Amino acid sequence: MSALESSARKLEPFLLMAKSAKGAAAAKLVENATAAPGVFVFAELLEHPNIQELANNPQHAPSLELLKLFSYGTYEDYKQHKDSLPPLNPAQLVKLKNLSIVSLAEQSRILPYAQLRAYLDITTLRELEDLIIDAMYQDVLKGRLDQKEQQLELEYTMGRDIRPGQLEQLLAALKDWSSQTEQVINALDTKLTQIVAHQDQQRLDTDLFIGQRSQMLIEVALQKKMAKRSNTGGGSVADMGAMAGERGGSIDDMDIDSGSAVQQPGGGGFGSSFFGLMDRKKKSAPGGPSGSASGASGPGNARKRNRP
Repeated sequence: MSALESSARKLEPFLLMAKSAKGAAAAKLVENATAAPGVFVFAELLEHPNIQELANNPQHAPSLELLKLFSYGTYEDYKQHKDSLPPLNPAQLVKLKNLSIVSLAEQSRILPYAQLRAYLDITTLRELEDLIIDAMYQDVLKGRLDQKEQQLELEYTMGRDIRPGQLEQLLAALKDWSSQTEQVINALDTKLTQIVAHQDQQRLDTDLFIGQRSQMLIEVALQKKMAKRSNTGGGSVADMGAMAGERGGSIDDMDIDSGSAVQQPGGGGFGSSFFGLMDRKKKSAPGGPSGSASGASGPGNARKRNRP
């Protein structure tokens, strides 16, 4: 159960008694309610008709003002109007100081000890920490006492009753918050749209790069294949000349016009043209083929036959 729910439940007996309380009894009811343990919200009691009638009696009107102070005022307000308000008993004093810390928390979640001591008229650090610890035990606030930094770090405080005119301020603050939130949401939507567009562009650039790379790889593969075919198709004229030198001839002796030197795959055409060239040389030599044949029965041959 939250502090607000607990306080509302503990206020119910005082609301029942307020139905029959008049004048001095109503003033005494205010004193008891503001001093009661665990009662920190007083709006319902403040709005009760019998309590509102205290304003018509100058003797008991200060009790009504005191109830307003506990409902939405602070200890600073009490000090300013102390002479026109009833004196506070110790329980009321502690409660009002606890509620004053809640009001200070609306301005900042970190409250220095020096500020609290001056605001609450507390002289010693021990007294201040005891007051804060008491408020924590009653769930009026939650936080951490930082003795090193000499400050109170608040995490949560209970809500207090709304003072007259504060509702309009709250509505204006909520409208301002709503406007700022809408601006932030629009800015986030714009940023998300830009991020999505950037990602789409990156995806297109990546696809384009992959396509260009694939095309380049295909072209390189085709060039390598064409170069390999060119290398396996036969040698150049210089290569044929080197082959002719190894065979004992020259490149000039080749019958290029006859087409016999046409290169064939594997170099076979060059070998056949080379031997064809040698046959032509034999035919054009003195005696020709017939001379060679007749020379077989010539004097030289005869001498070879007559040699013992």
